[in-house]
Amino acid sequence: MNLDVLLEKIQSAITQTVQAKKIGIAFSGGVDSTLIAKMCHDMKYDVILLTIGFADSHDIKFAKQVNEFLNLPHRILEINPDEFDSISQKINITINTDNLSWNENSIAYYHVSKLAHNLGLDVVVTANGIDELFCGYNGYRDAIKQGNDAVMALMDAKLDNEIKMMKAINQICSEFGVKIVQPLLSEDFIKFAKTIPIDQKIIDENDLQRKHIIRRLALEVGVPELSANARKKALQYGTMIHKALLKSR
Repeated sequence: MNLDVLLEKIQSAITQTVQAKKIGIAFSGGVDSTLIAKMCHDMKYDVILLTIGFADSHDIKFAKQVNEFLNLPHRILEINPDEFDSISQKINITINTDNLSWNENSIAYYHVSKLAHNLGLDVVVTANGIDELFCGYNGYRDAIKQGNDAVMALMDAKLDNEIKMMKAINQICSEFGVKIVQPLLSEDFIKFAKTIPIDQKIIDENDLQRKHIIRRLALEVGVPELSANARKKALQYGTMIHKALLKSR
């Protein structure tokens, strides 16, 4: 797969889904969010990076490090431990599911949308879809042992879950009048990304890094190596929300 084609397809997905010119980017410093941030900036969107997490969380520290290279406007919201239980309970009632990942991600995006609202932003762009479409999750290492069909079946299941979860998240974020937009979960981009050969995403069961073509593109467009080569750390772990939610149960 030619990197220029992938770049063009991501640009097209952004253009088709992101109408606002002033946008927040949900930003952890990882390769996915940094790639989207860099591309949106290069496409002349007015970008503000939005990072949330508990004080001293990995995501806050890492996002600051990566933005030393990008030098984009960056705002951080530290989660208040005293409010965490009441917010998480409210969110659990609203989305009405015991799915731990859905609750954790909803809590994270509640805080992202609160930060966006405080800054006068009503659109936040995310990189959701990259892990699903480019074999970012550890589960793809098990799937590849069974062959490409198993990888594609897992991809379909992951995409279905992600699309449904992001609808629930947007329900939560509507409290602040903020819309969370995921260009890479658009039908056109999903269809395209599925045509990219699997060996450009994951090599074998021992592949700890994965998402190889995305990492190559990231370096190509000027994402710092620190970010482009970083191993995946899920949002709920990087922000310490997972740990706090388990403690509160």
